[in-house]
Amino acid sequence: MLEAAFYGDDFTGSTDALLQFERCGLRSVLLVELPPADELRDLATRYDVIGVAGIARSLAPHEQEAEIRPILIALRDLDPRIVQYKICSTADSSPRLGSIGRALEVGRSVFGPAVVPVLAAQPELGRYTVFSHHFAAEAGTIHRLDRQPTMANHPATPTTEADLRVHLAAQTALEIGALHLTSYADLPNHYPHPTADAVILDALSETDLHLLGQTLIASSNGRPTFAIGSGGLSRALALNLAPTPPTPSAATLPSAPLGPATGPTQGLVVSGSQSARTRQQIEYAVNAGWLSLELHDPTSVRRTAVAALRDGTPGVVVHTGERTTQPIHNRVNSLGKALAEVTRAVVEEANVRRVLIAGGDTSGHIVRNFGVRTLELVTATNDFGPGTALCRLTSPHRPINGLEVLLKGGQMGTPDLFETFRTQTSATAAAQTSAQPTEGIPRQPPANGR
Repeated sequence: MLEAAFYGDDFTGSTDALLQFERCGLRSVLLVELPPADELRDLATRYDVIGVAGIARSLAPHEQEAEIRPILIALRDLDPRIVQYKICSTADSSPRLGSIGRALEVGRSVFGPAVVPVLAAQPELGRYTVFSHHFAAEAGTIHRLDRQPTMANHPATPTTEADLRVHLAAQTALEIGALHLTSYADLPNHYPHPTADAVILDALSETDLHLLGQTLIASSNGRPTFAIGSGGLSRALALNLAPTPPTPSAATLPSAPLGPATGPTQGLVVSGSQSARTRQQIEYAVNAGWLSLELHDPTSVRRTAVAALRDGTPGVVVHTGERTTQPIHNRVNSLGKALAEVTRAVVEEANVRRVLIAGGDTSGHIVRNFGVRTLELVTATNDFGPGTALCRLTSPHRPINGLEVLLKGGQMGTPDLFETFRTQTSATAAAQTSAQPTEGIPRQPPANGR
């Protein structure tokens, strides 16, 4: 039985949602595009959660609607309890790009005029909402969202307002209400908001997430509920949909963790991110002996990267540098395609089986250009830190099929992430070099006999 479904407005966020459901024991699969209707219905009988990874965060509103409407309709028709529109926990959006307001409008037109809950908080990542004002940690300090260094200066969607009611009101004419922590002692009697079209939900802790998920599921009227939120919302739902619900404070369920590599390993990172954290990670890798290549001439970069890996260089980072002069929409499309072409060639010529892709917007364009069909988790533990998930790709293209990828948002990960990624390996890594998974949609039985 399908419990939940989601559309992720970028690929890194989609893998985060996938992880939140899997770590609570819900068998989940992430699709890159919708398969034929009969195949999708078949998947719904074998998985607890189906997600679709998208690129709406980098699209103008009319393009965004064209992408998400048919997907939301298809997910609705599978009749899960909840369909989530997965957003970033920093609420990245604007009236012109990745509009959460437009997603709200499309969702209400597809699912009906019920109140739409909006939960952006994700305490695990240092993202909190209090009295509708959103806060995000950076470098150990919690900032109001409009004063957080990265989001206040974001190249695509700079944040000028921390009150999520005001933030969304700039993107839609629908009425935005709120429920605050002060009402949570009696939350079932306050939810849903009686008059608003959407309601901003506060959250400071995992306990808040558990309560919110419980309330959202209990308030369902027998039809799929549409909700908007971050990986915090995914976690809130998973805590209450799990076959054996974990305690609210449980960080993860036991799973086969990654361990140190058993032999010489090399790393390949491709990055379209321009965040300060990603630059810090590149600098750390270079100091550890990695080669840094800025993507000026793709052919030259490919040749240099392959030669370096064949010569035993610990790792190579292919990145886009400080390219902020092009319009963001054009830059993401063009650079995503170029990075995908370089990555595919390096993977094939240097026999690379694991790749880290940095950048929420560009990662989607890169993976789509790979011709990937699905992503499934390698492990349900977040060995590389909160907000990251190691996945295995299925694709009809032999160099890509079976490739393990870690998709990382710009602000995610510790400074040594790239080195950690290089020196840790999955339990199946050795087998993957000699045997790749069957191409196409994976054929997995449903969890717990469902």
